This record gives sequence, C-alpha cells and structure tokens, in this order.
Amino acid sequence: MKPKITVSLVEDERGTREALAVLIDGTPGFRCVGAHATAEAALERMPREQPAVALVDLGLPKLSGAECVRRLAKLLPQTRIVVLTKYEDSARIFEALKAGAHGYVLKKTPPAKLLEAIAEVQAGGAPLSSEVAARVVEHFHRADPAAPDFAALTPREREVLEWLARGLRYGEIDPAYDYYYETVLGG
Repeated sequence: MKPKITVSLVEDERGTREALAVLIDGTPGFRCVGAHATAEAALERMPREQPAVALVDLGLPKLSGAECVRRLAKLLPQTRIVVLTKYEDSARIFEALKAGAHGYVLKKTPPAKLLEAIAEVQAGGAPLSSEVAARVVEHFHRADPAAPDFAALTPREREVLEWLARGLRYGEIDPAYDYYYETVLGG
C-alpha cells in the first residue's frame, strides 16, 4: 500500500480550514495531520507533525503568511510548502516564492486540482494555478534579459563603471592601473 501524503494547514478562516481538513482526510492517499488558525500555532506544532506538505494562506493575522513560509522553510526543510490564497498579484506571488514556497495555488482552484497540486509538490514539482503561471511568464516577458545585474556589482565596480561612462580612462580612474599596465604588462 502506498503511504499517505501528510498535510498540515495554516488557514485563519475556520470554515475554509475545516473544509480543507475534511477534503484531505476524506481522500484516499492523503491525511491531514494539522490544521492551524495562525502562523504562530503552525510554527509551534508543525515540527511535531512533520508533514510532507504544508498549505499556507497569505492573509493571516499577526505574523504574515509570507513570513510563515520563510520560517517554515528553515524549520522544516523537508516539508514542501504550497501557498493557498486568494491573492493573485505579482508582488505577493514573488514574495511567497522568494520566501521558500514550492507552489502557489489560488483558493478558487477546484478540490480535485488542489489534491493534484499537493501530490505534484510532494513528488518534487512546483504547482502554480494557471493565473499565477501567467503572471510569472508575463513578468519575465517584461524583464530585459540583456540588462546587466548592477545589484551584483561591488560599490567599487559601480564607481568604476560610472567613471567609464563619463569617458575617463582606467588610468584616470585608478593611477595604479597605468603603473600596472606599463610595468607588469609591458604596455
């Protein structure tokens, strides 16, 4: 017999939390091991539950869902985290993914598709609702792939680039360069 996929929930809306727990427990191959109303409760109890998958809402009271994801990812690195939320905006999507979410599914997703997403993430996939996937693709289409990543440069490298852009030579920017070029390189 195939082992059940264990799932813990973090959802502040009681009716939604209970419905998700019933859906998961009522489906062969799945078991709900925890259902938490707050991020704080989840962070305290999930280490004992050791779920394979955590479903986390973003709109939580006190500690945000994104911060909950960030902390769960560090606390339980073996647990696959899926955001389950109503929010479709790019800022929240990327914040959650950067925080450590392995998937992002909207609450309007039909129950069968939600169960598929849980199984997919547990198998190593990265489920995204189609609307979320479209936002991610749109973001990358807008990004300029040829644009250099200036944020990765050191302050000195940025300074040298600024001087070069103003038309200065290397030797004018750093007199040691002329010495090195002439003495060491024989220039």
